[in-house]
Amino acid sequence: RSKQERGAGDELSARLKPYGRTEMLALAERNGANGRDVIDALVLGIDVACRIGNTMYPDHYDRGWHITGTAGVFGAAAGAGRILGLDEQQMTWALGAAGTQSSGFREMFGTHCKSFHPGRAAQNGLTSALLAARNFTSSNQVLEAPRGFAHVMSTKQDFAQITDNLGRSYEITLNTYKPFPCGIVIHPAIDACIQLKRDYGLNGDEVERVELDVAPLVLELTGKRTPQIGLEGKFSVFHSAAAALIFGAAGETQYSDSCVRDPRVVSLRGRIAATVDPKKRDDEVDARVILKDGRVLTKHIEHAIGSRERPMTDEDLSEKFHGLADEILGREQSTKLLDAAWSLESLSDAARICQLADPGTATERLSRRA
Repeated sequence: RSKQERGAGDELSARLKPYGRTEMLALAERNGANGRDVIDALVLGIDVACRIGNTMYPDHYDRGWHITGTAGVFGAAAGAGRILGLDEQQMTWALGAAGTQSSGFREMFGTHCKSFHPGRAAQNGLTSALLAARNFTSSNQVLEAPRGFAHVMSTKQDFAQITDNLGRSYEITLNTYKPFPCGIVIHPAIDACIQLKRDYGLNGDEVERVELDVAPLVLELTGKRTPQIGLEGKFSVFHSAAAALIFGAAGETQYSDSCVRDPRVVSLRGRIAATVDPKKRDDEVDARVILKDGRVLTKHIEHAIGSRERPMTDEDLSEKFHGLADEILGREQSTKLLDAAWSLESLSDAARICQLADPGTATERLSRRA
């Protein structure tokens, strides 16, 4: 979206989404850590957050907790604690302080609060680690105590999820990058519609109706039929499919307020139906596009782009990065930042990443040229 179209809340959302990453980079800059230190902290933070989340999943999530925020705070504390060099007792206190600040409700999906949750998780996790470094105490059993995190926030507690193969298998290897900035269960439908657009040159006007056979979570999480703003569009499989068929893309532009209200998108959105197929996996979809001339176009997505079976390539990631960063930093600076990120492990000073990610640097350079 253009800078004019992004409101203050949207700018905030964009900055807060990558919980546990931004705060570790900032801390690494403050402490003079190198790139390998940041990678180690990130791997640890993701492992802690996912393992704790797995302990209570799916009951915790089904009850309405936004697990990215509730478990993410532990990951942020662990990652920050790793950079700070906390000892065992201090790390225990950091996790305890993090757990007592854990929060986030799924009710907030489709609003700015959805991104506020992981932002707060990053902030609270960092604060917890900094406090623990000063010997700020907490319970030593924040997770497993009868009145601790797992028992209070879920009826399911499988603590073996935390300890099994700890230090031998890593949760980061089970995760992939998202190609589209929306609910991940919509990605198969987007993938199918983009391919149909590309293969048949569709523009939406020739479409009589669209039928999607989707996984059970799709309508539960992204069943908003008539989104009114871009944030709601990110939780609408109907809007996402319509935008993908018309524009052949599902990026930030397709989740702007103006795109959600575009008469062409609204019209096609109303001609899209989604039916739950209990046998469908979350990364699978069957799409049928019935044209006004009677033709029926079909596309089966076995595994959506961005899934573990079809991960984004380095080229895909670079393209996505430029699509997000170029408008803010300029092509020249975003290319330097990307190069530094690809070589993070060899950076002697992780502050280089923070310096290149500063929009002020680009602004100052343009001012000098003017």
